[in-house]
Amino acid sequence: MRVLFVEDNEINRRVVKEMLRAGEIEMAEAPDGAAGLQMIADYDFDLILMDLRMPGMDGITAIREMRRRGDAKATLPVIVVTADAGSTIEADCMAAGADGVLLKPVSMTALFDAIGQILANRSGGDILVA
Repeated sequence: MRVLFVEDNEINRRVVKEMLRAGEIEMAEAPDGAAGLQMIADYDFDLILMDLRMPGMDGITAIREMRRRGDAKATLPVIVVTADAGSTIEADCMAAGADGVLLKPVSMTALFDAIGQILANRSGGDILVA
């Protein structure tokens, strides 16, 4: 499995990369929404992890842009990973096209549960993520 984490904080990227490595999941990184969209265009991923608050293009805008693509990459699953716990944040993310939302700090259990749940929902329940 190959995941793209779009996140401006290098420490957060490093922490999540180590978590994913424990599950034998490869992670690529992008520091903002525009760079993330370019990586999505250039490479193949199975899932996108997206921060919300980034310089330049934020996560909501990046998700909306990704969903407007005219190809299969428009349907890639997206999990928002954010420290923003506002009352409407989950609804805003889902309205933009996200498949799930995780609040920072993210635990390994929550991360793998979210990935497993989204992939299982998309495949009819046949995916097992370690």
